[in-house]
Amino acid sequence: MAIRNLIFEFRDVPGISNLDVWEKHGGYDGLKKAVAMERQTIVDEVKAAGLRGRGGAGFPTWIKWNGLPKNYDAPHYILCNADEGEPGTFKDRETLLKVPHALVEGMAIASLATYSRVGFIYIRGEYAEPAWQVRKAIDQAYAKGYLGKNILGSGHDFDLYIHMGAGSYECGEESALMSSLMGERGNPRLKFPHAPLPTVAGIWQAPTLINNVESYCAARWIIAHGSAEYAALGTERSKGTKIMSVSGHVAKPGNYEVEMGTPLMELLQAAGGVTNGRLKAVIPGGSSVQIMTAEQCEKINLDYESCSANGTLLGSGGMMAFNDLTDIVLLMRRTSEFYMHESCGKCTPCREGTRWLYKILDRICSGGGRQGDVELLLDVCSQIDGRSYCGLGDAACWPIAGAIKAFRHEFDYWIEHKRSPVGAQCVPPAFETINPALSLTAS
Repeated sequence: MAIRNLIFEFRDVPGISNLDVWEKHGGYDGLKKAVAMERQTIVDEVKAAGLRGRGGAGFPTWIKWNGLPKNYDAPHYILCNADEGEPGTFKDRETLLKVPHALVEGMAIASLATYSRVGFIYIRGEYAEPAWQVRKAIDQAYAKGYLGKNILGSGHDFDLYIHMGAGSYECGEESALMSSLMGERGNPRLKFPHAPLPTVAGIWQAPTLINNVESYCAARWIIAHGSAEYAALGTERSKGTKIMSVSGHVAKPGNYEVEMGTPLMELLQAAGGVTNGRLKAVIPGGSSVQIMTAEQCEKINLDYESCSANGTLLGSGGMMAFNDLTDIVLLMRRTSEFYMHESCGKCTPCREGTRWLYKILDRICSGGGRQGDVELLLDVCSQIDGRSYCGLGDAACWPIAGAIKAFRHEFDYWIEHKRSPVGAQCVPPAFETINPALSLTAS
């Protein structure tokens, strides 16, 4: 298993972001095939390939594509979530920079399958350079007839636009993304079963398809090369490849496209192994998923089922490795600070709960930990998990609850000894709080 480049097959080819070079390496062959196919056949190919959403949830892609009404009677839209705000994840950034035409082609194919004439790529505000690369790719595609009126003589029109966000983590959540795109405040909406699915009523109450950058790029590869070749890769329920963003205490951080089912430790070795110590822990899917001990990592394969069976998630593929000089409590303090800052404040469990989590952890790491603080953290987590308006609340409490389960002894040590169990070398000289009012010298 291990490295298996499909989306990233040509990322190191000089000039591959330009249309003429992309075409020399099979670029837009998938779209040329798609315009000659029945729309339902395109969806069926994606289904046969077993592609699941690569944004984090792992939802079967074909179900979304098949859910939009199969007519042109009303406007349909397709969206690409290129917000990529999950700490530890940077796969979409490199995809947009290196192979932007893979995304443009994938979205054009999706537009054919879903009767959509308009598409939007929602890119986070900090991704200025990737956005310019995508803009250039879109302009080139228009000039060659791959976008616009009557693409490739198919009778199908498709216009593609870029929308820049303002750097809000919350806008990576699909309903908040739609609100932001429409010019509203980037807050989440009611969801099914209390509100229609986006495939029924998304932006401007019209049928809407939302997929991640990697999902569209994988769909483009499937149509170009065939579903059977894609489905032959991976495991029974997790097909194809996954781009993993590897960072932390590794010798060669970067993006690695691996076959689904690859052992986590095999990818770690491909990234050069752990530096400056022995492996202590890994967060396999971005900061919002549960942390795993070195012993647990030996059992984990990089697919949805294996990660779930071992108490974590594959998520967005943001794999962060930590050596034995890492203080897990300090790591959780920084993580909780991030989610407190990024909460939109719409619902009470997330608005108040993320602040409480940060305050408790800050007090512990400032030498003011109390007996019962660990239980208090777990209690606050239980009041947030599943009770917030969107997944940000879950994302804030899962890593903390997971860290307590795996490294409870480090929390207890901090509370009892008022210092790090790892040693002075890992403790920063001081932390600056986001707001002095959050100082936990007070209760």
